[in-house]
Amino acid sequence: MSSVLEAQGLGKRYGKRWALRECTIGIPAGHVVGLVGPNGAGKSTLLKLAGGQLEPTAGGITVLGGRPGGTPAQLARVGFVAQDTPVYAGLTVAEHLRLGARLNPRWDTALARERIARLGLLPAQRAGRLSGGQRAQLALTLGLAKRPELLILDEPAAALDPLARHEFMQGLMEAAVEHKLSVVLSSHLVSDLERVCDYLIVLVDSRVQIAGKTDRLVATHHRLTGPRHDPDRLPAGRQVVSARHTERQSTYVVRAGAPVHDPAWTVSRLSLEDLVLAYMDRRTADLEVQR
Repeated sequence: MSSVLEAQGLGKRYGKRWALRECTIGIPAGHVVGLVGPNGAGKSTLLKLAGGQLEPTAGGITVLGGRPGGTPAQLARVGFVAQDTPVYAGLTVAEHLRLGARLNPRWDTALARERIARLGLLPAQRAGRLSGGQRAQLALTLGLAKRPELLILDEPAAALDPLARHEFMQGLMEAAVEHKLSVVLSSHLVSDLERVCDYLIVLVDSRVQIAGKTDRLVATHHRLTGPRHDPDRLPAGRQVVSARHTERQSTYVVRAGAPVHDPAWTVSRLSLEDLVLAYMDRRTADLEVQR
């Protein structure tokens, strides 16, 4: 599988503080990839390094086979929508499109105009008077009309209300399919990722805890509930992801390549959110049983 992003031992330091350290990750091409993890995991720093907005302190990163932001041609191949969906409050919608056309050699004027019209954005309206959802849609339009091969979005819908967030995600999903984009999207809202992403990466403390196609990940993880047992009493060949205990009961999230059939345990499926939370649980993230 070819990758749109490869990082090896990647790190970014501000003074004595490491915002990202020893990050090794591969992001496959041709997918809408959800990047999720707790605050401080390094998601935003990783995406800014990928967009060429930051230079690494350690390690290396390549995007679409080249150094991020290394040349104008490389910059033109990557679209970036930041967390605060930045637009210029004093510029009109039409002025944003003209600025985009001036700055981006691959700019698709027809796409930008058609999308603005479909969204009901008035060309003469200033961005500062748009709603949060409208500003997010304008920022997404600018990213799409750049005609990138890779579109990076860092928490683009975090501040939106549920309806605006749904409309933003719907527009993103439609655009990814129509234009055959590779997309990397970070979000704390797993429900959003579940709707639009077909590939998931969980990043904790700069390290990839798990990566894979979402349907496959959900199919190979199970919740086991039963009388309190130590991990060595689990069925053989199960990787323990997380464990919780009461005085009488144990609940494990395990990864298994085959269905779990053991009368000692009640086996249930996980939602994608359950799976993500299990890998983000730092108290048990390093607990692993492989027999």
